[in-house]
Amino acid sequence: MEGTRSGRGRGRGGRQPTTEQGTGTEVPEPTPEPQIDPNVQVAAAIQRMTDLLAQVVQQQGPNPNPPVGNPGNPGNHVESEDRALERFQKFSPPKFLGGPDPDVAEQWLEKMIDIFAALRYSEERQVTFAVFQLEGAARSWWNIIRTKWEREQTPRTWTNFVREFNAKYFPPLVQEKKEDEFIRLRQGTQSVAEYESQFTRLSKFAPELILTEQRRARRFLQGLNVEIQKDLAVAQITTFSDAVEKALRSENARLQVRNFQNRKRGAAGSSSTQGDKGAPPKFGRGAGGGRFSGTARGAPSRGGQSGRGQQ
Repeated sequence: MEGTRSGRGRGRGGRQPTTEQGTGTEVPEPTPEPQIDPNVQVAAAIQRMTDLLAQVVQQQGPNPNPPVGNPGNPGNHVESEDRALERFQKFSPPKFLGGPDPDVAEQWLEKMIDIFAALRYSEERQVTFAVFQLEGAARSWWNIIRTKWEREQTPRTWTNFVREFNAKYFPPLVQEKKEDEFIRLRQGTQSVAEYESQFTRLSKFAPELILTEQRRARRFLQGLNVEIQKDLAVAQITTFSDAVEKALRSENARLQVRNFQNRKRGAAGSSSTQGDKGAPPKFGRGAGGGRFSGTARGAPSRGGQSGRGQQ
């Protein structure tokens, strides 16, 4: 009977409940986790993010200053251009009419570079606003360049504009002359600030000579006066701005020493003059205290007169 019941149990029950070894306690089998569709999880996460953003927007209220230049809002983009143009016009940018004088072209280009450095506009916007200042022959030149860029699909960048501008208004002969000026440039009687201004202005005509910061700084140091070069001989200089700063400090220190020495000489000369005013007057050898007496030469003495009178 017992053998019959145990066999019946094995045949009917299938899997027997597992028991913890040594205790006889039944251990329940783990319940399998329900399978969740990944698409449902993504949709739920997106919905939670949307609800969170809605709460943030509701707390902050409407934005009175929408972002400028939103590509999805053409009207807003136009307002951004107008505002940028207004800021540009506040710098009073000069007009450029063209012409053969390279100095005029150079001054105009430098002014544009200074303005755009302050505004930090994109290169495309720099070209757009610079073109606003071209008139006459310069405008006709730009129309030709613009057509060429459209045909060749040239990027509308400030770098390309400067390259075309230099090719037009700084022909090879002029560029070679400016390069020679840069090679021969020395400080001389100029201040360090004046020399640095000339160095920066002419350096763009010889870019191959200043390809790195180290070469640019070395070239600048070589043109300084000898006494300043000696002051900076042991200084650690790796950049151009560092070279300019240390040169200015050296010049200022030497100027202070020179002014101090001049004041010292002036004080010594003033004290010597005051001492001479307080001393008694000095007489020459013929003024009565030396070889000659106070009687004028050739005049008879009192003794001689009385002798003649007695005779």
